[in-house]
This record gives sequence, structure tokens and C-alpha cells, in this order.
Amino acid sequence: MAYFITENCNGCTSCARLCPTNAIRGEKKERHIIDVQFCIECGACGRICPQSAVQDPSGRPVENLKKKLWAKPVFNYKACMSCGICINACPVSCIMFGTPSPKDKNPYPELVNPGTCLSCGFCADECPVEAVTLAPPAEEPLAKAG
Repeated sequence: MAYFITENCNGCTSCARLCPTNAIRGEKKERHIIDVQFCIECGACGRICPQSAVQDPSGRPVENLKKKLWAKPVFNYKACMSCGICINACPVSCIMFGTPSPKDKNPYPELVNPGTCLSCGFCADECPVEAVTLAPPAEEPLAKAG
């Protein structure tokens, strides 16, 4: 079962531009469709949709969320085995091995391009030791009044 675009779609193309597998098609200002053969069920189409016109595979509407609020992977390096499974699971290649530290010769995964992260959770789902979790971005500290 894949995600589904409802009749609430206004054809803004946000979902089609963001889809990492080009599974979404449609003309501007017309309802778009998701090709189930290509949908990887990352959910990004629903989070980006300003009309809340996307349903998840269970038929529930996906909540629209500003992209800056999408959860990002957080790595627990004490549990991480440096296996690279999280890197391979990422559909947009925003996770890569970082440079090993002088104290520990193992490279560990890092979120190198947060702007392209889809918040799909595939990295966390695939981690065999649960060293990856998703968390909302940290709130920026308020500027001090002068």
C-alpha cells in the first residue's frame, strides 16, 4: 500500500518536486497521483502538502509540517557499530561517514545535508542496534535583549 493524494489536492506540485523517486505525477493546478510502483512510503509528500491532501497507507491524513520542523536523525555513537546501514537506507543520501577522530579510528555516520533530509525514518528503522533516532530540530536560543 502506498500514500494516496485526495481530491483536496490543488496541483501546487510541492509533493512532486520533493518526491525522491519521482513517484508523483500531475499537471500544475490539477490533482496529482502517486504511482504505487515507485512510492517508497517516506511520507515527505504529506508533510510538505499545504492542502493536507495526502493520506498514509492506513488511510489517515498526513499532517502538514513546516520543513524546518521535520525530525532529523540523531546518532548515539556509543551504540553505533559504524556499519553504514543507516547510510544505505537513506533515499536522499544526506547521511555519510564523517572523519574518524584521532582517539577512535572508526568513522561514524553524520547528517551532512540536513536540508535534504526527508524525515522518513528509514535510517532509524534499519539500524540493527537502535543507535539512530529521529528528533525535532533543537529550538534556536532567543536573542538576548540588549
